[in-house]
Amino acid sequence: MVDTLQWLALEVKYLDRAQSFYEAFLELDVVREDDTEAVLDAGGTELILRTPSGVPRGGLHTHYACSIPREEYDSWYSRLGERFELVEETFGDSKSLYFYDTEGNCVELGQTTVEGPGVDGIFEVVFEVEDLPGAEAFYERLGFETVDEGADRKRVRMSSGSFDIELWEPHLGLADARGGVHVDVGIGTADPAATAERVSDDALAVETIDAGYRIRDPDGHYISVVGQ
Repeated sequence: MVDTLQWLALEVKYLDRAQSFYEAFLELDVVREDDTEAVLDAGGTELILRTPSGVPRGGLHTHYACSIPREEYDSWYSRLGERFELVEETFGDSKSLYFYDTEGNCVELGQTTVEGPGVDGIFEVVFEVEDLPGAEAFYERLGFETVDEGADRKRVRMSSGSFDIELWEPHLGLADARGGVHVDVGIGTADPAATAERVSDDALAVETIDAGYRIRDPDGHYISVVGQ
């Protein structure tokens, strides 16, 4: 079974500007950097900012959600509201705020049970897909379970148990967000070989990497399954 989200990569045109944004507004620390990418620590998940210098590229207009402690929400809203036009949504007894980064990615900060302080992990990533039933079946074989779907079937939410993905047909979601294209994520699993084998017949490609296997799904997203 798939388990933890190890990384999310975003494509950026101007690395210095995007890096400064995430350092200043999400208060993320840089783990390592070079001329083509910067890796920031998003509470144990790596957020990779990558220039269009190779393949995989990183996602474009990706909507993703970061966990923040419940008690910090008001202070985040107050501080970010001074600089951004925030959108707020309520889910049961939890709230999320939405705003956009320098590259048009929709960043969500959501109240969860994390300890913090600050951003403490990424709990959701949205993928744009062409064939929703086919994509749902592919990710079920990869190890995700469907836990929710839109009334109009434009989206489904799937969970690994520790983080979620959403599969969206092309449309505007909350805060006018769009699903990401050519998204690149890393997922930890106890058995990378077995995980890759389950989807090998339907994947566009499966290649060996140092820590496991890189899978290219039918929509061109890159899912690396790595040991943990």
